[in-house]
Amino acid sequence: MSIRTSSSRATRLSRLSRRDLLGVAGGASAALLLAACGTDTGDRYASGDSGYVSGDGVATEIPPTDRSEPLEFSGTSYDDEQISAADRRGEVLVLNVWYASCPPCRKEAPDLQEIHEEYAEQGVSFLGINVRDAAGPAQAFEESYGITYPSLPDPDAEIMYSLRGQVAPNAVPSTLVIDREGRVAARISGAADPSVLRAMIDVVMAE
Repeated sequence: MSIRTSSSRATRLSRLSRRDLLGVAGGASAALLLAACGTDTGDRYASGDSGYVSGDGVATEIPPTDRSEPLEFSGTSYDDEQISAADRRGEVLVLNVWYASCPPCRKEAPDLQEIHEEYAEQGVSFLGINVRDAAGPAQAFEESYGITYPSLPDPDAEIMYSLRGQVAPNAVPSTLVIDREGRVAARISGAADPSVLRAMIDVVMAE
């Protein structure tokens, strides 16, 4: 079910690149799941390098009145830091689902780190959810791409279970923008276009 965004938001985001979305086998089901709770803005949020799979470029905004309950999850980072969703209440949180051998995860990693650095002093934090890797491969990936924000390992899919209905199981990478109340405000299924992600963060910060 599609929900119309406000005219000001549409004007702002319509300035973004409109490259065509890739047609990908299996992406349609992920797109339907992700569009169910908000506005499917994938035509405006186009991201399309050939060879990347599963929902690449599908982006969704969720108006504040239609957002679900705050996310609840916790874990221990690869650096032994205890982190919970509740810890990030009151700030905008960007949540990225990834694993080290995922090609689009490698593609988007430098952009995510750059955006993290840009917004770090503006009340925006980043957190990764790694769905596959032990500490060795995960930390090697972080070192290779200069990732400085933490990630929580989720080998038993406990965190992913808490994200059910928000992230399709086959859509890795996926990126969520969480509002200050802990609710999912926007999401990208597939490698994040940096312009799209910045625009999403700006909208949520302005709320």
